[in-house]
Amino acid sequence: MNELIIEFIGWIASILIVGAFALNSLNKIPSTSTAYQLANLIGGIFFIVNTIHHKAYPSAMVNVVWVFIAIFALLKNKKS
Repeated sequence: MNELIIEFIGWIASILIVGAFALNSLNKIPSTSTAYQLANLIGGIFFIVNTIHHKAYPSAMVNVVWVFIAIFALLKNKKS
């Protein structure tokens, strides 16, 4: 994949995850909101792509777990 695209994906991931965290920390969105969990899910997936490309496998693994947590939270919210 094109290096520029990989870097762009990494920056989008950073914006999504840090942005969601900032909005939650400032009480703008709750951690149980769909928007918060989708930002973490998409950001995590994008980070997986970026970190695997850079062979940063420990970071990739953290983001795999991050994605599973977001999926679990979205499913739990859907049931409620």
